[in-house]
Amino acid sequence: MSGSTIIAGIEVPSVDPLFLTVVFAIHIPLGMLCVVSGAAAMLVPKGRGRHSDAGTIYFWGQLALFSSATVLAIMRWEENYHLFALGCLAFAAAWFGRAAPRRRWRYWIRLHIAGMGSSYVVMLVAFYVDNGKQLPLWRELPHFMYWLLPLAVGLPLILRAMFRHPLAQRWGH
Repeated sequence: MSGSTIIAGIEVPSVDPLFLTVVFAIHIPLGMLCVVSGAAAMLVPKGRGRHSDAGTIYFWGQLALFSSATVLAIMRWEENYHLFALGCLAFAAAWFGRAAPRRRWRYWIRLHIAGMGSSYVVMLVAFYVDNGKQLPLWRELPHFMYWLLPLAVGLPLILRAMFRHPLAQRWGH
């Protein structure tokens, strides 16, 4: 099926009811869950409790988001294969970030920060690459900026946390 659907001023490049159902009933709510839980994990005090609870929600939400992104990519492979690749990277980074403290790898705090932070940034890249052309301000930017801006903001913050956060300084050796 070719064509597009306009919902709340946003063009969705499909008229397929299954595609639209997956996008609106599953994928968008999961993306919002990941954005909120990931931000919460970053902003609350670290350790067991709120940080690990938010991180657990983020991790499982990221797995579900990757699963729904996979379904959507398969349905429109030629247009969305790059989003599948970004979903793979985002989930792989989350898995890595979760495995580091569980397995107590050497430098596990820094590896955890790098993995989970990278997962969040790659998730945002996928969002902007797919939707930037329809968002205020973003639509004025050249396409490559949808890839570059989240990385340009996120990577320095990840590096700062990896080397300057008190836990990373204490246990990061």
